[in-house]
Amino acid sequence: MKKAKRSLDKKTLARLLRKIRPQLGWLAASLAAAAVSSAGLLLIPLFCGTAIDAMVGPGQIRVNDLQRACVSILTVTLACAVAQWILSVCNNRAAFRVSQALRDEAIGKLQRLPLSWLDAHPAGDLVSRVIADVDTLADGLLMGFTQLFTGVVTIVGTLVMMLLRSPAVTVVVAVLTPMSLFVAAFIARRTARWFHAQSAVRGEETAYVNEMIDGQRVVQAFGREAQSQAAFDEVNGRLAAASLKATFFSSLVNPTTRLVNNLVYAAVAVAGALLALGSPEALSVGALSALLTYASQYAKPFNEISGVVTELQNAVACAARIFELLDVPDQEPDPADARSAFDAEGAVSLKEVSFRYMPDRPLIDGFSLEVKPGQRIAIVGPTGCGKTTLINLLMRFYDVDAGEIAVDGVPVRALTRRALRRSWGMVLQETWLRAGTIRENIAFGRPDAPEEEIVAAAKAAHIDSFIRRLPRGYDTVITEDGEGISQGQKQLLCIARVMLSLPPMLILDEATSSIDTRTEVRIQAAFARMMQGRTSFIVAHRLSTIREADVILVMRDGHIVEQGSHESLMAAGGFYAMLYNSQFAA
Repeated sequence: MKKAKRSLDKKTLARLLRKIRPQLGWLAASLAAAAVSSAGLLLIPLFCGTAIDAMVGPGQIRVNDLQRACVSILTVTLACAVAQWILSVCNNRAAFRVSQALRDEAIGKLQRLPLSWLDAHPAGDLVSRVIADVDTLADGLLMGFTQLFTGVVTIVGTLVMMLLRSPAVTVVVAVLTPMSLFVAAFIARRTARWFHAQSAVRGEETAYVNEMIDGQRVVQAFGREAQSQAAFDEVNGRLAAASLKATFFSSLVNPTTRLVNNLVYAAVAVAGALLALGSPEALSVGALSALLTYASQYAKPFNEISGVVTELQNAVACAARIFELLDVPDQEPDPADARSAFDAEGAVSLKEVSFRYMPDRPLIDGFSLEVKPGQRIAIVGPTGCGKTTLINLLMRFYDVDAGEIAVDGVPVRALTRRALRRSWGMVLQETWLRAGTIRENIAFGRPDAPEEEIVAAAKAAHIDSFIRRLPRGYDTVITEDGEGISQGQKQLLCIARVMLSLPPMLILDEATSSIDTRTEVRIQAAFARMMQGRTSFIVAHRLSTIREADVILVMRDGHIVEQGSHESLMAAGGFYAMLYNSQFAA
């Protein structure tokens, strides 16, 4: 299991490096800036040593050498500051462009995923992957680019400078250094799994919080606050435990490497002092000062890199969750020869259609239907009989398991999804509004629609007078959940959106369920005008709203058990008559 996990981490890291590849230009500039900065930091101790050696004793100060050393220190310090600024700019650009590309790819992936997959996964977890995990990844990359580059250059450069000053002291450093690397690697390998657990539970918690925010009214209405809090505490406790273990074990890296690095510094001090006392010509006081500074500089990157390892582990864990989303198979692509231009007349046929959400639970089986252009088809039946499923199949939100659906004799699989869905207008019981102005919401299907047509659609939906009473009228900004607007008003805005588009075929799935009776009568009249000449599928539980339909389909357990006009079905005295009479019984 551990080998599989390490293999997975390596694959994730390799894939992440491929994502970074387009930013090689910025990374090359960052490396160059890191080299300049590190070289400057390495030269400063050298100039400081020269300045110390220029002050031999009282009255024996070589002023010219001291001045040159001080000017050199000032110049190199300024150059290091500029290089550090360039390094920061390059690393920020590289890290955040990688995160931008990943977010674009993730959002594009969500557009291509089948609705069956989206329906089966919590929205909060997906939000966590696209937002929180990408943010954490960007932070890890930024720290990695910034500190890893400069750290590696500093370590190599320091060893070279120490080797030039004193090979014997350098050997001492080289012998002790592997201890620091071994300790850091040993601890890092054992903390990776906790970062993976932390990322997974954080997504679970985000999903739960999102669910509770959306359903807070229901929670309070049923007095379930304490139970909701307890459920959150359980998830939050698991997140705290995983985070604590990840942080605790990863935090051991820094103090242990500091301990080893302090031993390195002490060894350099002792060895250098012995050399200076034994032979001042071989190692001057200034040179010893430079060596001690180099020893300190040499140790610092190890401490920083230990922190980088922790962040990179967290980043790799988050990258794994992002790649897991990106690896989900796309919905079945449209055929290469699928028609992208299609002007539907409205003839719809379903031949022996079968569909089930779960393999062991049949829903629709052997369903056949012929609809002529311009017909109004009402679909009624008890909850769970397959009414909304039929709508999902007509729109190709789901594909049939067997059989065929055709529009004007053309199988829907021979059309692109975009061409098919442009032929349909849909109003659902579940309203959806985007964050933006009311004008933008009405014109969602036709962003280029002129103002007069937008207003006409709002008037047809009997929402114009309400809009004009708002502070900024059609320019009033609403949130994505339509805060401050009633459910009925949201539904009227959705109806106006369809009335503006006026496609050749319509789907009305409980389109007036949240509207008061008086307004519903007006809306039904508007619908009647809109449906003239348009094939329409109407799903309704209030059977009084579909009495004028050309054909009423009565569904039960995925089958059509009755069909006909309202009068003929009532005269037959069957299942439809029972449903209708039950709604109007005293």
